[in-house]
Amino acid sequence: MSRKRALIADTFCLTKRRRCAADSETADGAADVRSSLQYLMTLFSRKLFNDSLPPVVLKHQLYSLHNDKTLVDKQVNELRENGELLMFQLGFDSEAFALVFAEDYRTKVLLGEAGRETWGTVEKFLAKLIPGCSDLSFNKEKMLNEFLFTDREITQLVKSGVLTVRDAGSWWLSIPNSGKFIKYFIKGRKAVLGMVKKSRYGEILRTELEGRRTTSQVQFQMKYHVHDIMGAELVECIQTTSGTLLRYVD
Repeated sequence: MSRKRALIADTFCLTKRRRCAADSETADGAADVRSSLQYLMTLFSRKLFNDSLPPVVLKHQLYSLHNDKTLVDKQVNELRENGELLMFQLGFDSEAFALVFAEDYRTKVLLGEAGRETWGTVEKFLAKLIPGCSDLSFNKEKMLNEFLFTDREITQLVKSGVLTVRDAGSWWLSIPNSGKFIKYFIKGRKAVLGMVKKSRYGEILRTELEGRRTTSQVQFQMKYHVHDIMGAELVECIQTTSGTLLRYVD
């Protein structure tokens, strides 16, 4: 059945499809998810954003490197609880989560705030957040009574971009200036899926796809998008003697 969805639904729906077979660059079991995160973050195009954003990985990209999703989720949660990793709901889809190393986030946010009146409030927020707060969002009661922020300071945090409004009286943790990332990611995913779909029989070897030259629609490295479409199960992965074959999924 052909997809008849709007752009965002078409490109970000992470429906439960057949898992990609393991041609993992990292083994399962005792695999180190931190190492996989570090690898994926090397594929993030820092220069595209003038090095103003911390490296961003989507959690499902890890699933392209590890078959055991439960293990991935467990280790991600441990890294979050230890204060090493932050997770964000970027709004693509209810199942799409961005991961950023906490110190990278702190460094880029404070650099962006340098010289602004909001710097002190943002620094105070990060001091409370990074030691081990694993919340994706915050309600007004927590902000006022636990974090001890005033209404004015909450407004400053929204202005700075570290919080974005979720609904009345609650806010998502967010990555400042991430709108450009979202735009490029949507366009890139759609374009890379289009390459798979337009290939003969709707199939292409992973190595061939990764070797394709990027177009104006694909701003990130091809490998970054390939880990995305594999981990999100937007393609079926078939092991062949020539390597992993990616098949477009209707």
